[in-house]
Amino acid sequence: MAEEQDKYVKILFRFFSEILNESAVETIWATVINAEKGLYKLDNIPFYAPVSCEDVVLAEFDENEQKLTYRQTIEHSGNSTIQVVVLDKTISTDDIRMIFNHLGCESEKFNEGYFVMEVLSTVKYEPIREKLNELQNDGIIDYAEPNLSNNHWY
Repeated sequence: MAEEQDKYVKILFRFFSEILNESAVETIWATVINAEKGLYKLDNIPFYAPVSCEDVVLAEFDENEQKLTYRQTIEHSGNSTIQVVVLDKTISTDDIRMIFNHLGCESEKFNEGYFVMEVLSTVKYEPIREKLNELQNDGIIDYAEPNLSNNHWY
């Protein structure tokens, strides 16, 4: 069993992206929990899919896709995923990422102008949301909360 848990796989996600306003496809790395039962733990921050790192998902091999494909989330990790678009092109995406890094958020940069960040279940969301709203009100960023954990709701 320990050997199975150390295996990494890629899981295909098909979904409608609110931020892109279109259907999207993304693959996310996951650790095998139980391949027979189709259980996997997500291992990286998704750029667009409405899930979070460390969520446990059910995935099955899809004949049409010829890939392991997401079916449903079995257990939420308690982490939240926030998508951020940098509107003010005079400000570097990495500078904005650093602000949230200091507030306890890891992030992944997709390109200059777009990144996603993870708010761990143990991190208080209120100061992060206040900073998001402040930067949004100043016209610096816009953001979406595609997978906001119950423990980060107000």
